[in-house]
Amino acid sequence: MSSPKPKIVVLGAGVAGLTTALELARTGLYDVSVIGKYLPGDYDIEYTSPWAGANWMSFVKDDEQLKTYDRMTFEEFTRLVKEQPEAGIWSQKCIQYVREEDLEKTSLLGGLLDPRPWFADLTPNFKRLSKDELPQEYSRGISYDSFCINLQIYLPWLVSQLLKLGVSVRSRTVSHISEAFKSHASGVPVQAVINCTGLMASKLGGVMDEKVIPGRGQTVLVRNHAPAMYSVSGTSDADDEMTYIMSRPGGGTILGGCYQLGNWNGVPDPNMAQRIIKRCLQICPQLEDEGKLDIIKHNVGLRPSRIGGPRVEKEKFEDGWVVHNYGAGGAGYQSSYGMAAHVVQLVAEALL
Repeated sequence: MSSPKPKIVVLGAGVAGLTTALELARTGLYDVSVIGKYLPGDYDIEYTSPWAGANWMSFVKDDEQLKTYDRMTFEEFTRLVKEQPEAGIWSQKCIQYVREEDLEKTSLLGGLLDPRPWFADLTPNFKRLSKDELPQEYSRGISYDSFCINLQIYLPWLVSQLLKLGVSVRSRTVSHISEAFKSHASGVPVQAVINCTGLMASKLGGVMDEKVIPGRGQTVLVRNHAPAMYSVSGTSDADDEMTYIMSRPGGGTILGGCYQLGNWNGVPDPNMAQRIIKRCLQICPQLEDEGKLDIIKHNVGLRPSRIGGPRVEKEKFEDGWVVHNYGAGGAGYQSSYGMAAHVVQLVAEALL
């Protein structure tokens, strides 16, 4: 008679928690349950995943672990586009511009200025833009084929894949990590908890990670369509504001944005919204249909940023093992499968 599978609770039902649960369940080695204060379909400022732009645009330069996360995720997105188009991921050309005044900001530009960024051989049709391919105000640029995700499709799709594998996904609030050890759908205590609480890792009892801080992002969702994804190295409006455009499969385009560390304000700033729109139209005037934008809504999301980078490591608690997986900041989607694979490895080291 075979031994029962080790029981695991994944705490958090954002993209990190759902992806990690899926990768654990796919091994066939564990009995996995997911609990989260919020589930796909919910909207709250504490719940980051529904507000994201959600694409693959790596800004890693020298960190080999982060490169691995992004590489593995790109490879899985490639597979999903080909084999499971119902997931809501699509391939889209990505164009990145660098302003002359930003050339010294190498720490912020990742490998963008390298002759061959680390992802040049990973992304199809990579090229460095020539001078005549650049708008006049930019000094450098690259383009390549990447991915953008429709979250209203993708997050429920992740839940559907979990349900197919017999994984319970339930809404539950816990105030201390120890409560998760008693939250498996079977009612039986678990051997491991996967902490995918994102921004709430700063407030979760037993964790209380002071390095976790919000990276406020504000975007404008419009019905208009952009022919590609775009990003610019900086803006003249403010050091913490950004310019990016992401068209989603199934319709709608995200215009962004900002990255305001430590800012918990969930209310859209109308003046910033106007600046975002102005900047995006400068790099992509084709966005306007007959001279206007059809605005759906203004969004604010709080990226789960972490000083020093994401935390993916195991820790022994009195009740059992905790494997942490949080703090990806703006890379939550583009590193999701790579970080989940790392968790799978750490769980195997702890339990098998």
